[in-house]
Amino acid sequence: MKRIKEKKERSLGIKLFLKGDRCNSPKCAMVRHPYRPGQHGQARHSVSEFGKQLQEKQKIQILYGLNNHQMMKLFRNSDKDGIMTRLESRLDHVVFLLGFAKSPRIARQLVSHGHMHVNGRKVTIPSYYVKIKDIVAVRPESRSAKIFDDIQLRLKQYTPPEWLKLKAEELKGECVAKPPVTGVQLPFDINVVGQFYSR
Repeated sequence: MKRIKEKKERSLGIKLFLKGDRCNSPKCAMVRHPYRPGQHGQARHSVSEFGKQLQEKQKIQILYGLNNHQMMKLFRNSDKDGIMTRLESRLDHVVFLLGFAKSPRIARQLVSHGHMHVNGRKVTIPSYYVKIKDIVAVRPESRSAKIFDDIQLRLKQYTPPEWLKLKAEELKGECVAKPPVTGVQLPFDINVVGQFYSR
């Protein structure tokens, strides 16, 4: 599974931080092999406009853990700003942005395995929409789990985005504003994906 995840990053030519800390180390596949997988990976490849649209679509799917049906529903029912707000406000993504998980993939597992609370209640749906004033916290019963062994040390050195307020010592965070939809660097081009679904 690990190699499959790394091959996806290499084929798309961009770091999506699927492996957490490994992506920031010399062991990262994109550092060791900064080209497409396969025997012809280092050869030049020309990509059609449709191919570029597919690549950008895959980046969003991999980063946020969406399937084709979810992608279609999202892009058919919202404008660009609405799409970005929905993506950034997903519970699993908020858990990642608060620093409770080392990667978006791990954040999805924490939510689906019941390790997270929203406003004091356990939520196991990664796509749950986090709203302003919502409190997201590590479930008290889960704090002794091995996956949270080094969390206090990591959070001391971590600063979340401005729209999230972190209380590291309490292992909780609050959504204090809507996520910004402009002026943010993203590893994908949402306009290109919009063209794919507008065909």
